[in-house]
Amino acid sequence: MTASPLVNALVQVHSFAQAPVTQPVPDVPLSLQPTAYRAAIAAGAVPVDIRSHRKRRLDGALLGALAVDAAEALDLLTPGSPTSLRTATADRRWVVVSDDGHEAEWLAWHLQARGVSGAVFVVGGFRGLRRDGINGQISAGELAVFSAH
Repeated sequence: MTASPLVNALVQVHSFAQAPVTQPVPDVPLSLQPTAYRAAIAAGAVPVDIRSHRKRRLDGALLGALAVDAAEALDLLTPGSPTSLRTATADRRWVVVSDDGHEAEWLAWHLQARGVSGAVFVVGGFRGLRRDGINGQISAGELAVFSAH
């Protein structure tokens, strides 16, 4: 059995990833049920799909989600890391989705431990969302960008 990209990334030595966890345990939930996904996104949370490109191609895209390589997700979503996204802030709310929820749970926990208290994972992952008939959504603003091109 081969290790997942996220596990492989953990094995690599990154100076930022070696920083100790200094934040207190947040008093916020770590998980999100699939039935609460739409409400979280409507309230401003950003969906992050950490499934592999192959899995997204085979199983379908999560509409409206930021597709991020699992091996790079922790650094990209953690504010202040050398490779963080400009939108990665301590108050950003991320809804992390992996294939079955396990990798996303790990990532959400580590993001919260680094002070991103709005990071949660979807229980059951993409499979759980599909089971509940959820395939994401595209906002009117995103549709306008597509139609303008």
